[in-house]
Amino acid sequence: MPLFPSITTLSSTFSAATSTPRRDPLPQKSYSQYYPIASVTEDVKNKAHTLSEEAQRELAKASKEVQAKTGHIELYSPKYYAACTFGGLLACGVTHTAVTPLDLVKCRRQVDSKLYTGNFQAWRLIGKAEGMRGIFTGWSPTFFGYSAQGALKYGGYEFFKNFYSELAGPENAANYKTLIYLAGSASAEFIADIALCPFEAVKVRMQTTIPPLYSSTFKAISATTASEGVGGLYKGIAPLWGRQIPYTMMKFASFETIVEKIYAHLPGTKADYGKGAQTAVSFAGGYLAGILCAIVSHPADVMVSKLNADRKAGESFGGAMSRIYRDIGFGGLWNGLAVRIVMIGTLTGLQWLIYDSFKIFVGLPTTGGGGEQKVEGGSVQSGNEK
Repeated sequence: MPLFPSITTLSSTFSAATSTPRRDPLPQKSYSQYYPIASVTEDVKNKAHTLSEEAQRELAKASKEVQAKTGHIELYSPKYYAACTFGGLLACGVTHTAVTPLDLVKCRRQVDSKLYTGNFQAWRLIGKAEGMRGIFTGWSPTFFGYSAQGALKYGGYEFFKNFYSELAGPENAANYKTLIYLAGSASAEFIADIALCPFEAVKVRMQTTIPPLYSSTFKAISATTASEGVGGLYKGIAPLWGRQIPYTMMKFASFETIVEKIYAHLPGTKADYGKGAQTAVSFAGGYLAGILCAIVSHPADVMVSKLNADRKAGESFGGAMSRIYRDIGFGGLWNGLAVRIVMIGTLTGLQWLIYDSFKIFVGLPTTGGGGEQKVEGGSVQSGNEK
């Protein structure tokens, strides 16, 4: 008989006594249970994501319905120009109206640089004196004028770009494409400003008189034509051309060039990117182009504001400009530039975003960077099928 118990005996004897009873794991609390605000934030984020997906589905459905009704849009056909014209109306009418408060302060500071020390002080004083309606003084002529101008500018640009390209021939059009962009945009803007000028004239008068001289756009037009004739609405047309034509030439030519450069530095081609990426490129290209536009056209913008507010009856255009320049000097031509850079940069970026989004909506490719070519039958080949 062994002196000591075996390992088997010891194990069988003491295992029951020494084994630890198994316990269920404690319930784990989620991050949101420890921090309730995280639950609220997560819930909002999920709802926003769901709404975004639903909106995208509805937009895609509406786009298909519109394309089914309009049919296939051929490149440079009347239907194509009509689509581009309506896209331009949306792009310019909506965006210019949205930045009316910025435009109001800019115009008043151009006429009197000592009137306000800054935008927020200006809005506070205007709001206190005239209420929220006062902050949006001039929104109506802005909407009507820039809707008409945007329609003719974008639709006209597409027309004249194709017209000058065909005149030059395929090889010259490719070699001198920047000149094509410049000539097309200048021609379109020349015509668009004839539609804009009457509304711009009454807008400036409404915005630069305190309190505003007129309460509505068409009352202002009637009063102006009654006292000064139709010519009173067009006395700022020359400086308006001087402001808008260089602005638009820079806007379209630089946008086309910037977008082309962006796609050249990205992997693959434009057709490899989806709709969201392409419209993001449109916004970025538009914002950068807008900064250049603001700088190039700002002195003429100041002069337009001054002429519409302070040109004396019977005074010649040249005489008025000389008198105003003597009063304000070279430095005065740059009053309000910082505000205008922010306004025009944002404005131009949003315009290209809206315009190209509308083109995608009706089944057309976005502007610039390739992806738009004529095939047999003249139909559009688009890289936006993603």
